[in-house]
Amino acid sequence: MDDLNAAMGGADAFDEAEAGVEGLEAEGADELVDAEIDDASELPSDRIADLVELLVLGLVDDVDAVALDVTDSAEGSLIEITVAPDDVGKVIGRRGRTIKSIRTLARALGQRLDTEVEVEVLD
Repeated sequence: MDDLNAAMGGADAFDEAEAGVEGLEAEGADELVDAEIDDASELPSDRIADLVELLVLGLVDDVDAVALDVTDSAEGSLIEITVAPDDVGKVIGRRGRTIKSIRTLARALGQRLDTEVEVEVLD
């Protein structure tokens, strides 16, 4: 064990590294609070649409053709995805498994944000 401490620079180096991590955690907490204050004006549907967009952009070849239309109502939000004709199959997936997964993730985030959400792919 002493050899390990010596190889790593001793206990002092460990204490310094631990203090550095604690300092980063404190900075991260401050940034998170600031981000939550900034996001207070953002609608929950915007955050869900960001997630859906990120997922869809990772699937398609023509990222410039991706467009999301978000419609908010009293019942919840509708996110309509438009992609290039060649990419529709990639977003839907075999037997609809990919779009079902996207919908599941969007609904899970919607539940955390206390809102209903539907995701549709437009032809």
